Amino acid sequence: MKKEIQGNAPAGAVYGLGFIGAAIFFISHACTFWMGVIGFLKAIVWPAFLIYEAFKHLGA
Repeated sequence: MKKEIQGNAPAGAVYGLGFIGAAIFFISHACTFWMGVIGFLKAIVWPAFLIYEAFKHLGA
């Protein structure tokens, strides 16, 4: 039998911990319920914000 090794498990763990941290950050800074909902949605796509800011600071 052939064994398949899952190679992307560490990336999933980093994303999961980052999601929890981003959700706590964005929701704790929300003033209203709907800002909390938007904060939760931002937490889902936090890597896009991270890469955008990194490129902005690198001058790309």
